Amino acid sequence: MFAQLLKAYSGHSVKNDVLSGAVVAIALVPEAIAFSLIAGVSPLVGLYTAFLLGLITALFGGKPGMISGATGSVAVVMVSLVATHGVEYLFFATVLTGLLQVAFGLMKLAKFIRLVPQPAILGFVNGLAIIIALAQLPMFEGEGPVMYFLVFATMATMVILPKITKAVPAGLVAIIVLSLVTIIFDLDTKRVADLGNIAGDLPSFHWPDVPLSLETLKIVLPYAFIMAAVGLIESLLTLSVLDEMSGEKGNANKEAVALGAGNATCGVFGGMAGCAMIGQSIINYTSGGRGRLSGVTAAILLILFVVSLSEYIGQIPIAVLVGIMFMISVETFEWASIDRLRRMPKTDAFILITVTIVTIFTDLAMAVIIGVIISALVFAWQHARVYTRTYTEGKRKIYEFDGPLFFGSVQGFLDQFDVANDPDEVVMDFKRTRVMDSSGVEAIDKITKRYEDANKKLTIRHLSDDCKKLLKAAGKYCTYEEDDPTYKVAVNHEEYQKVY
Repeated sequence: MFAQLLKAYSGHSVKNDVLSGAVVAIALVPEAIAFSLIAGVSPLVGLYTAFLLGLITALFGGKPGMISGATGSVAVVMVSLVATHGVEYLFFATVLTGLLQVAFGLMKLAKFIRLVPQPAILGFVNGLAIIIALAQLPMFEGEGPVMYFLVFATMATMVILPKITKAVPAGLVAIIVLSLVTIIFDLDTKRVADLGNIAGDLPSFHWPDVPLSLETLKIVLPYAFIMAAVGLIESLLTLSVLDEMSGEKGNANKEAVALGAGNATCGVFGGMAGCAMIGQSIINYTSGGRGRLSGVTAAILLILFVVSLSEYIGQIPIAVLVGIMFMISVETFEWASIDRLRRMPKTDAFILITVTIVTIFTDLAMAVIIGVIISALVFAWQHARVYTRTYTEGKRKIYEFDGPLFFGSVQGFLDQFDVANDPDEVVMDFKRTRVMDSSGVEAIDKITKRYEDANKKLTIRHLSDDCKKLLKAAGKYCTYEEDDPTYKVAVNHEEYQKVY
């Protein structure tokens, strides 16, 4: 594997990956510290997560160049667990989170990310872009004009420098130059060291100090499920976003397995659960990082900062990193979606706006689930219609149906019939429709009963054998045609029996 990896690299791509990895590593420090503080744990926990999870997903993940580490969306889930039971329970929950994610990937369930509609993905991206920007605002507390100047200078560097040269990532130039300016002139502004102590040793093996009992499992499993779901959703959606940016398709199941393996490792080496970081991934991508070496470089440099370079990294002004994150927020936001809102269907626009708002004010998992539910309801509503064509054959009236017959279209189906004014012989032809569930079966029985009560002869044709077996009142009126369809009706037979 490593031989093929090295063979695929040219001198140019090695340089791009190493330099972009350096930018990412520096930008990861304040993020890891901030998310650790959100979760209520030591800054080193988040830094160890950024190193271990970032390294494992960089080497074995499904998308080269994607960056993983401690994230806010996962950190908020673990707040109450840490506050109530302590950090050791968090470590154990992180191990379970990883095992759940590995199982998800091995069962090849990542394909279900395709159920997330495009408007929901746009909403996810826009929501996270806004969150990235809003997360920088607390850094301005107690700061003066120097902070604003450095932020502006950073953003200007990242806009102007790429137009002159792309030999070196603009973010790295901004970090080096503005850090030197801050140190030389001793500017009064907040620095990385002010956020917390990042000095430490290499992570060491530590099995969570919790009782291995059913009671412990009951405590941590709900948190593990939620963290696993949030992590998978954010990682797989980030992978989808990078697929569009790079034009190359990643392996979602492989990413899920690598994410799970990374989180399980974090749990036994003093880290917390994390997932892909869309902001850092886009920093890496826009800085030229396209290969696995960029993620590996970021992870290794980060742990070097912790072990031996913390004093120097601590001198970097927070303003520079804020400016970089503001630019990433601007680049992450899908500005074209604002123009699309006027042209896309109202339901899609509603989903996009709803997912964006829910992402900002609650969490990513809830936003995506709501987006999928709304899309499913819209789809059901749009297809909850059975079209009917009627014509006569001699003295018989023929009802010919088109469209799915299920719980959403039952009432419209029943409203099509004019039992009182129909002739004495009626034919219901289901050749172009399909009975989807027990509600559809029950509707056929119900309309049959009406014709029976009116003493009119009824013939039902072109139903599947499975559907005929489920019918109670209408079964005796079904004909058997050579071109009868062969499909199964989605129905819980035990529950259906109880109805009658």
